[in-house]
Amino acid sequence: MEIREYLDRRGESPFRDWRSRLNTEARRKVTTALYRVGLGNLSNVKDVRAGVFECRINFGPGYRVYFGKDGEEIVILLGGGTKLRHQNDIHLAAERWQDYKLRKANQKQGE
Repeated sequence: MEIREYLDRRGESPFRDWRSRLNTEARRKVTTALYRVGLGNLSNVKDVRAGVFECRINFGPGYRVYFGKDGEEIVILLGGGTKLRHQNDIHLAAERWQDYKLRKANQKQGE
């Protein structure tokens, strides 16, 4: 699977911003989890809302990475968080996923 980052309307990546605030060990765990997702290993992934998936990382405060699947081969990283802000993070990821799909549909109509 190809992994891409969601970019908001300002061209910024919420996932990259979140990841940059993690310590080195946590970043390494997130990178490893995403490498596994890229290989198609979705054993720690579940659908949490409206096409948004959560990859659970059993480390520290229970890190989570949120993404959507654009077809069968592309994963769009929407953001990350911990178990403590779980519901809020899911809500934000769902909003980003809807924005991504809307902008993609509008782009196709403009072609």
